[in-house]
Amino acid sequence: MVVQSDSQKHMYFSNKKLKTISRALVIAIGAIGLTACMSQINRKPSTWYTQMGGIENKGNTLYICHGFGCEYRTAVTFSEKDKQRLRAILKRGQRSPEAERAAISKAVQWQERRVGPVVGSSNDIGGLDMGNGNVKGQMDCIDEATNTTSLLIYANSQGWLKYHRAARPASRGYFLDGKYPHASAVVVDTTTEIPWVVDSWRLSNGKPPDILHMTKWLTMTSADLENPSGG
Repeated sequence: MVVQSDSQKHMYFSNKKLKTISRALVIAIGAIGLTACMSQINRKPSTWYTQMGGIENKGNTLYICHGFGCEYRTAVTFSEKDKQRLRAILKRGQRSPEAERAAISKAVQWQERRVGPVVGSSNDIGGLDMGNGNVKGQMDCIDEATNTTSLLIYANSQGWLKYHRAARPASRGYFLDGKYPHASAVVVDTTTEIPWVVDSWRLSNGKPPDILHMTKWLTMTSADLENPSGG
């Protein structure tokens, strides 16, 4: 039989109390983060472009950010063929909000492949890649969030989204909560008013973006990046 000393008992209860406090702190930070994110996405998307130095769409022309933090902006104009292709992709999502999110994923992949040869981003490296800052064609999360938002706003303006609307990108992570600062494009499911992030930063150019419920995205840490879906 093992008998704990008073000091061991004190340590046990201290650790237990610390874990309880830590869990409470995580919950509190998560609640604050969700409130902050909701405040962000409820603002006009134009405020994001002003803040980050991006350029809003002009007709069929989208201004693609690259070089980290929208250091460079390259105009890409969608042709009639491009519009037909993009519309066909998004039309596949008309069955349900879930189907439309899957179609949005395909649309983001299409856009990245479409603009790659023009911008020089076909070999854009996914994830945290600090060595390529200011390199044309390489994108950080600010670039990715801006470009995906531009695509979503364009799709909205054309009437190609049935169950979602484009929102202002959201940001999370302050180091103190165990997360790197990060940003992502956002769509809001108009049938539920639930926001979903459309995050194309983690993987390389033309790969499927992470589409996650915002509450899940807010609680993710760097350790979760290899398997964000949890599957």
